[in-house]
Amino acid sequence: MMYYIRTYPLSIITIIVICYLSFFTPPQTELNNVPFIDKIVHICMYGGLTMVIWFEYLRLHKFIVWKKLITGGIILPIFMSGCIELLQAACTDNRSGDWLDFLANSLGVGLALPVSYYILRPIIKRFLQK
Repeated sequence: MMYYIRTYPLSIITIIVICYLSFFTPPQTELNNVPFIDKIVHICMYGGLTMVIWFEYLRLHKFIVWKKLITGGIILPIFMSGCIELLQAACTDNRSGDWLDFLANSLGVGLALPVSYYILRPIIKRFLQK
């Protein structure tokens, strides 16, 4: 466990922030009037998480071990998303689990994949890789 905390601190922090945001009661703002703002936020949260995971992985590894990256950088965020939606439905009064939120989360992960591979990976290879 300490290995992951030392190796992937930004990913861990991002996961904690997403968990917090998933269970607190959001304030009412003018943004609530924006159509589909909730889904846009879900796409951004999980797309951001995926890119942070990929960033930390690619920064530390010269070669991609696809089995590890697919597990940690694709399956883990989608699985976490599903668990959070189920917990929201079962354990909270102020939030509800929503399959469309799960789909938006998965879409965020899916959109982050080409960005991470085709944009982030070359930048890291050029400037940051050890």
